[in-house]
Amino acid sequence: MASLAEVIHETRTVREHDPTKFVSSWTEKEVLDGEVVDAFVLILRTRGCYWARKSGCSMCGYTNDCFTDVSEEDLLKQWSQALKVYGKQPVVKVYNSGSFFDPNEVPPRIRTIILKDLGRMCQKVVVESLPQLVRRPILEEAMRLCERFEVAIGLETANDFVRDRCISKDFHFDRYLEAVKVARRCGVSVKTYLLMKPPFLSERAAMVDVAASARAIDGHTDTVSINPTNVQRDTLVDRLYRKGEYRPPWLWSLVEVLKELRKSKARVMSKPTGGGKRRGAHNCGHCDWLILKAVEEYSLGISDWLDELDCECREDWENYLLVEDMGRCSVNLERFLS
Repeated sequence: MASLAEVIHETRTVREHDPTKFVSSWTEKEVLDGEVVDAFVLILRTRGCYWARKSGCSMCGYTNDCFTDVSEEDLLKQWSQALKVYGKQPVVKVYNSGSFFDPNEVPPRIRTIILKDLGRMCQKVVVESLPQLVRRPILEEAMRLCERFEVAIGLETANDFVRDRCISKDFHFDRYLEAVKVARRCGVSVKTYLLMKPPFLSERAAMVDVAASARAIDGHTDTVSINPTNVQRDTLVDRLYRKGEYRPPWLWSLVEVLKELRKSKARVMSKPTGGGKRRGAHNCGHCDWLILKAVEEYSLGISDWLDELDCECREDWENYLLVEDMGRCSVNLERFLS
């Protein structure tokens, strides 16, 4: 019988891309010093996450934009193009569908060039990394070059069993805590991603897991970002979704989790990718836009009207939880009923 890692690897399709062009860029809202500001988001194209080459995570489809041989000169061309579209936003997020600190994805020379440029251009820089690649010398360099620096870590869950058996990520909770300690010593802020509803968990179990994980890291991280799973192509989640064995989380579930975590020390936020669409967190379709607006305003600290949300489909969500509890499984009931 194939292992979870082998099944995940088999679902992947390798695509060719122009290594001189970055994946995407856009502007989004972010919080800086308690104020809502614009943030420039850049996705660099690299050779991809090292773990994805061995196995990858059950929900991650970012490999669709990577796995291309990218040279240092290619990355410099991408960066040069990015600078032309940068609009002087005070916050810049540089992502590469893997780890910014992995020298095989972003070579040290290129990393230094990017951080030097950003240090002169913006007030805060945010990058992503697996915890095992968060090391003191790299963070100390970042703090020398940038006014403020933040590392975002995809913990996904504080439960090692769920991370190993449902997500297939190659580190344990203790390693995350070590990375946070290193970041703290260097004056680097930390954002932690938590995955809401990985495959094989029921809706209610997923709510319990993400809320428990947020409480477990409260006091360690500055920000908790709850990411409802969205179905990305050529992933294990996509395979389950097409067979009717997985449904993205309900927006009602996200609302309840946010309400439960109101008293957290860390800032708790959510920006559901694909929210309101069939492959993203969604409800009935009629109330989705309103709930997404409420979640956005709550996440940015603008207002909190989560308790005022209501729709006829809330009863459907409650019944969905009951049916899954009785069946002790996670099934896309809507697919079979439509």
